[in-house]
Amino acid sequence: MSATVLISRALLLDMDGTLVNSDAVVERCWSRWALRQGLDPVAVLKVVHGRQGYATMAVLLPERPMEQNYAENRELLAEETADVDGVVPIGGAPAFMTSIAGLPHALVTSADEALAQARMTAAALPMPGIRVTAEQVGASKPDPEGFLKGAAQLGFDAADCIVFEDSEAGIAAGRAAGMRVVGVGPRAAALSPDAHVEDLTRIRVEVAADGSIRLHISA
Repeated sequence: MSATVLISRALLLDMDGTLVNSDAVVERCWSRWALRQGLDPVAVLKVVHGRQGYATMAVLLPERPMEQNYAENRELLAEETADVDGVVPIGGAPAFMTSIAGLPHALVTSADEALAQARMTAAALPMPGIRVTAEQVGASKPDPEGFLKGAAQLGFDAADCIVFEDSEAGIAAGRAAGMRVVGVGPRAAALSPDAHVEDLTRIRVEVAADGSIRLHISA
């Protein structure tokens, strides 16, 4: 089995698809939205992951006023927050979160605070004390703003941080922030992250004598 070691000072973690498997909820809510718009749900689900809802809507309905996207996004967020049926942790996520509990890390998610709390709770995962949610950024992934804010709140330069992401938009955001990226899950496999794992069981965390974080990543 091949292995890679990445060294960092801080970790920036996406939520959906990276720590939490919420695909069942996303598919239910966004498929209903797609049908209301006369769109193909399969095509919609290809672009929904990683972005804030209003940004997905802008991609799919480019001629529509952004105010309408913001309004419908609020409705969808409420719908998704109320629906946690099928929300489970990604493989290895509980042990991974335990292993980094005392290390510098932050959640950087396109979910708002309420949705992040609902899904992390449903998956029985600890909520990081430092997090950047949708309310705290002016631009959705693939814009790097969220990751840069997460690094700043942790007190580290971008080059000292490693991003964990599953989506095209998220991986692009991490790269744009000047950070290395560990891709998690099947969506990330074809996006050429610095390292890729099927799930978090493939990662062992070690703290070096100088305080740096060593990630032992098994393919």
